[in-house]
Amino acid sequence: MTYETRKRDHNIMFVVSYEDGQTAYITVRPKLLEHGDHVVRGIVGERQAKGEIPEGEIKGVKRVR
Repeated sequence: MTYETRKRDHNIMFVVSYEDGQTAYITVRPKLLEHGDHVVRGIVGERQAKGEIPEGEIKGVKRVR
């Protein structure tokens, strides 16, 4: 029996909470967080604009892991 090894994902996961109760998850490279987690709000806006996560009013963004 052979097992495939998967490379560990070193990205940081965040949960995006919407005012209407929806949630979305994003991962961010640690390099982008050098100045703190507050930059994630801007990243969320960029990903909404690209259609990667749903549009809507953001209630909060929190680090998961």
